[in-house]
Amino acid sequence: MENSHFSSSSMERVNFRTKVISKHLNQENPTFNYSLLQSFPCLSYNPPEFSEPFSVFDIKEMRKLLDGYNLQERDWLFGLMLQSNLFNTKVRGGKVFVQPDYNQSKEQQREITMRRIGYLMQNGVFERWLTGKGPEDELRKFDFVDVVGIFDHSLKIKLGVHFFLWGGAIKFFGTQRHHDKWLRDTENYVVKGCFAMTELGHGSNVRGIETVTTYDSSTGEFVINTPCESAQKYWIGGAANHATHTVVFSQLHIDGKNQGVHAFITQIRDENGNICPNIRIADCGHKIGLNGVDNGRIWFDNVRVPRENLLNSVADVSPDGKYLTAIKDPDQRFAAFMAPLTSGRVTIAVSATYSAKIGLATALRYSLTRRAFSVTPNGPEVLILDYPSHQRRLLPLLAKTYAMSFASNYLKKIYVKRTPEMNKVIHVISSAFKATASWHNMRTLQECREACGGQGLKTENRVGQLKGEFDVQSTFEGDNNVLMQQVSKALLGEYVTAKRSKKPFKGLGLEHMNNSCPVVPSQLTSSAMRQSQFQNDIFCLRERDLLERFAAEVSLCQSQGKSKEYAFTLNYQLAEDLGRAFSDRAVLHTFLEAEATVTSGPLKDILGLVRSMYVLVTLEEDVAFLRYGYLSTDNAAAVRKEVANLCSELRPHALSLVSSFGIPDAFLGPIAFNWVEANVWSSEQN
Repeated sequence: MENSHFSSSSMERVNFRTKVISKHLNQENPTFNYSLLQSFPCLSYNPPEFSEPFSVFDIKEMRKLLDGYNLQERDWLFGLMLQSNLFNTKVRGGKVFVQPDYNQSKEQQREITMRRIGYLMQNGVFERWLTGKGPEDELRKFDFVDVVGIFDHSLKIKLGVHFFLWGGAIKFFGTQRHHDKWLRDTENYVVKGCFAMTELGHGSNVRGIETVTTYDSSTGEFVINTPCESAQKYWIGGAANHATHTVVFSQLHIDGKNQGVHAFITQIRDENGNICPNIRIADCGHKIGLNGVDNGRIWFDNVRVPRENLLNSVADVSPDGKYLTAIKDPDQRFAAFMAPLTSGRVTIAVSATYSAKIGLATALRYSLTRRAFSVTPNGPEVLILDYPSHQRRLLPLLAKTYAMSFASNYLKKIYVKRTPEMNKVIHVISSAFKATASWHNMRTLQECREACGGQGLKTENRVGQLKGEFDVQSTFEGDNNVLMQQVSKALLGEYVTAKRSKKPFKGLGLEHMNNSCPVVPSQLTSSAMRQSQFQNDIFCLRERDLLERFAAEVSLCQSQGKSKEYAFTLNYQLAEDLGRAFSDRAVLHTFLEAEATVTSGPLKDILGLVRSMYVLVTLEEDVAFLRYGYLSTDNAAAVRKEVANLCSELRPHALSLVSSFGIPDAFLGPIAFNWVEANVWSSEQN
């Protein structure tokens, strides 16, 4: 029977080829007859929902835990974007998708971004974004920015520059007169703001910027100048095309003395869009992503602004030219001017996490429907997520993304409920989480792109494009490496203070330093590795030891006559390890806090698996655990084996875990769904 079947099948193929060649040679039908394909079975798409195990936990409850706040408002905004063709609706495989058209020129992308902002404003999206008073209004603003960023990073950044940077500067640095004059008009886009801090010659080192402002007491005006080419303001989002006003960060010279960096409101365009006198603006040009944002360069040539345009909550200048400030310490005064960047770091950490979710939702859904190769002779092809190697590529990143979700929710919560006493803590945590989340996002997108094969290269499938769109997050609002060094310096400051005062550690989660040093078991078992106590202990052990090593090395350098700053520079490797140790431990604590809000049951069980994956893959990947002896080589091998075990245990829950992200289908790419139907010939003809 087997030979007979083989012979029949072979004959069918011979007949088919004979017909095709005959028609070609005789030119009976020069147009290929695509109906001939129907006699052979093609691969068919089977939705993963039909074949994957039924979710053992409540997906809606998991989404509440992940998104944290304003779920109904988020879904309303998703729906609002789906209702308008401004958001580039397209049908693929019988489903509607929305995503920016990256085939447009940068000029077209910039213009459509502004039109989308107009649509959102008309529908009340920005109400109380700057004039609201309580944490609820601020959380709503953050959550709406999350949703907008899921659609388009350019749109999110354009809003971020206007509301968080320009608007935040007015709010934080300004006083009541500035609030009354500017905030409502900013909220309604009567004023379009940008934020002129970065220069060609200075980015992370804001203190070194070269723009100079002097005061003319005869006219009661400040005079702003760009003294050299390296002082031109650079990468200023909104400046190239749309902004009417900017906050200029400049060195303030009073009576020949430099009082340091201050901020000034300056008009750069009139109501008709014409560039104001004594101001020159140029385009930064095409970028690897974010071309919907009009980044520009600005030069100031004796630009005069009224004395009232100094944002004066930190310092002021009297009409007769006297410098006035309640903060006498220049370092503390400068630190106060960095406040708006904190909100930017919060939004970056969150949006990076949502970007990773888009990549993972797409790649995992695709891996649950795409088959490749077989493991038995003439056997069926295997789902690619059923390969252990594919699980190992994606599921640890999924666990880390869950961890970053809890971390970013925690960051938003402490930010909107901040008090002046919390500023330092928020600065340190936002710096650590911004760097960690944006690095994680880029790594995740790259792995997801590769996991989607050639389909990952298509812009419409989003994953590959997102890499270019989000790459800049590692740089703006503070270079990640610089931010991590700031974290380590802050930790060292806490350490030195505690030791000198002989008082317990308090704050930044360092209370564990007051306890005896944790002891890691000499032989790790599967059960021990999954215990939250062990996981917390080994993360705390790493942070504690690295902080003590860092302090000792810096102290040694200082005893040899080196400055504190130079000692930091020499010990950059320990500083990097310490920054990561702090961030990982802080992220774990936010995970444990979120987990503690869940009662026993399937949701609690799956969170335990995800947390264990997050911790163990961190132990496996960070060589610091081996370098400094926190793990023996035998225990490191045990950890690696346990990661593989966790992959197989999380595999049945993969679909449920990405479905819990709550991202509507339309905001993913076509390969997350019926990728066969999305690529049929008829779709090309339409």
